[in-house]
Amino acid sequence: MNNYLITIIGPTAIGKTALSIKLAQHFGCEIISCDSRQFFKEMTIGTAVPNPTELAAAKHHFIQNKSVFEQYSVGDFETEALAKLDELFKENNIQIMVGGSGLYVDAVLKGFDDFPAIDASVREEIRKEYEAKGITYLQNELEKRDIGFFTKITAENPQTLLNPQRMMRFVEVCIGSGKPYSSFIGQKKNTRNFTPIVIGLEAEREKMYERINLRVDLMMKEGLLEEAQALYPNRNLNALQTVGYRELFDYFDGKTTLDFAVEEIKKNTRRFAKRQITWFKRTENTNWFDYLTDISEITNFVESEIENRSNTEEKRYNR
Repeated sequence: MNNYLITIIGPTAIGKTALSIKLAQHFGCEIISCDSRQFFKEMTIGTAVPNPTELAAAKHHFIQNKSVFEQYSVGDFETEALAKLDELFKENNIQIMVGGSGLYVDAVLKGFDDFPAIDASVREEIRKEYEAKGITYLQNELEKRDIGFFTKITAENPQTLLNPQRMMRFVEVCIGSGKPYSSFIGQKKNTRNFTPIVIGLEAEREKMYERINLRVDLMMKEGLLEEAQALYPNRNLNALQTVGYRELFDYFDGKTTLDFAVEEIKKNTRRFAKRQITWFKRTENTNWFDYLTDISEITNFVESEIENRSNTEEKRYNR
């Protein structure tokens, strides 16, 4: 437990990348990215991938290492990220993880429950039913097969009911195992060989929205329209169901004007940031800092946390 994973979380456009690089340089370590859309090499501008100067300033992992044509799940990421951390901790007992994808952060810090393997034929049949009947089919199946879990989602996170990928997963576990999805939750105890030190960046809402609007304008100047145009023929891929691309696909389809699409990107990114904040505010033991906090203050805090926890571990060991 003498390994420490400094984890930087917060809403989009808040400055997580810049902070992670400064901390990596200070501690002489590397960076694990857990942004679920920066994994894909075809998506650069719309996912705010660190630029070449930033990538050269500190070594990054899980940046544009996959293709949008590959199937890549949060479980895959958990396995690969933990293996990479095991490697990195051999060189330095302090490493950094950064990203705005809360589910992927949780995967590394806490892990997930152990679900049974589901036959591919079950998954394919559910997919066909969904394509024929829509999201209502998945909602009805989950309600019928796991009413408690369905009620919990409805009350706590109703947007999940509109997410076909997650809903298909819930239903396939129910059908493939013959048991409620919720019966597998909380059964597995995951252990980690590191202590997380979680840093959250925040800003007043108006300032956060201002930064988001400016970022979208910059993305358009840098060529987001052309990037989305190149991806448009594959717009139905799961990886491309992403803010910044969906709105421009509607423009290419003739459903909106370009100006309207850009305003929709800004609006939907602001909504996404609100959801990120809601998720991250539930993250245990997060130490929140204003996005303008001087790097020295954050560095001093991290060093103090490591010293305090190391002393606590040493006392426990010597008892």
